[in-house]
Amino acid sequence: MNKNRGRPRGRPATKARIAEKARALFLAHGYQGTTLRAVAAAADVDVALIGYHFGSKQGLFGEAMNIDCGRSTAIVRALDGDPAYLAERLVDAVTALWEEPDGAGFAALEPVAMRDEDVMRVFREFLEREVLGRIADHLGGRHARERATAAVAVLGGLIFTRYLNPLGPVVALDAADVRRILAPALRAALHGRTVPVRAHRLPARLSRTA
Repeated sequence: MNKNRGRPRGRPATKARIAEKARALFLAHGYQGTTLRAVAAAADVDVALIGYHFGSKQGLFGEAMNIDCGRSTAIVRALDGDPAYLAERLVDAVTALWEEPDGAGFAALEPVAMRDEDVMRVFREFLEREVLGRIADHLGGRHARERATAAVAVLGGLIFTRYLNPLGPVVALDAADVRRILAPALRAALHGRTVPVRAHRLPARLSRTA
């Protein structure tokens, strides 16, 4: 019997090797074009071992892309430091993840993400668990989750208009301009510094009742 196949005992590097090979295949062939059998062959393991470690193809995708892209650690690093510049660090974390050199990072998944619901489901799970959840825990206090939700809405808008469905004026900005333009809105979201609607005089056509 081949001892390199089946469930490993005392070999934590096996899981990392599977994820590494899977990431390379996902980036080269997309989500749909990458089969579990191809990943197993590249990692020289039995295909059942993928289910054992990752549960499903979706689970494999999420963890494989997390290893080298550093999605969670980028957010964690952004949360550290002077609270006054948290918005700037979060914007920088997003642009860094999407604009890694040599075709790495989320940018390499752009065509796949636009077509594949499984990929988008993984991405949404990441946003909710690793971004929104971590920001809410970091903020703490009153309405922390609402403020984190507002912040993720701003960051999600950046991702959509700059990377997933590029809008010319947004794409034309360099990273420094992205930070300068979006940081004030993100800061307001993070700290709940909004002006109540009642503080403004509404236009007559909006203030009239039906």
